[in-house]
Amino acid sequence: MLSATSLSCVRGERHLFDGLDLAVGPGEWLHVQGENGAGKTSLLRILSSLSPPAAGEILWRGQPIKTLGEDYRREMLFLGHHGAVKEELTPLENLTLAAQLDGTSLSEADAMKALARFGLRGREDLPVRFLSAGQKRRVLLARLAVRQATLWILDEPFTALDVKAVDMLSGLIVEHVTGGGIAILTSHQSILLPNGKVLVL
Repeated sequence: MLSATSLSCVRGERHLFDGLDLAVGPGEWLHVQGENGAGKTSLLRILSSLSPPAAGEILWRGQPIKTLGEDYRREMLFLGHHGAVKEELTPLENLTLAAQLDGTSLSEADAMKALARFGLRGREDLPVRFLSAGQKRRVLLARLAVRQATLWILDEPFTALDVKAVDMLSGLIVEHVTGGGIAILTSHQSILLPNGKVLVL
């Protein structure tokens, strides 16, 4: 379980949120909502241990994430709103490199399967710079299908996706959650997934 108590976030002289509590367990997902500038991305970066909170504590499996270090990051996958892929590499090479950076093994067959699932069959060996914005986003999302992480933290994962890709990603999140995983995400659109919780900033 991921839980947080009395979280506060300050950017410059502005307090984005104070005294925030949350808890998300296996088989659940949390939809973080709020207006632009409310602190949604800041919250996700704090939960991902990429930024420290101004106050409060975050626990993973009952232990403070600040003491878990790499052990926490190995169980967590953060996908930022402006997540990028390497333009000079192919989709296949991007997935392989991401797996190496994560310290995990990934077979070419599994990588190809993930890319095909996101509609990139036939483009696996094409440099990413030749892909559309939506296709580049699909390369990034294919990491979800191959990365063995219990906790997914996703900032606007549906950005630049067409209707078909939105359905693909929704199905993948459902599989993850129903399999005992945890997902926390932001989105400006309504999301119909089971076992959801909503947090409004």
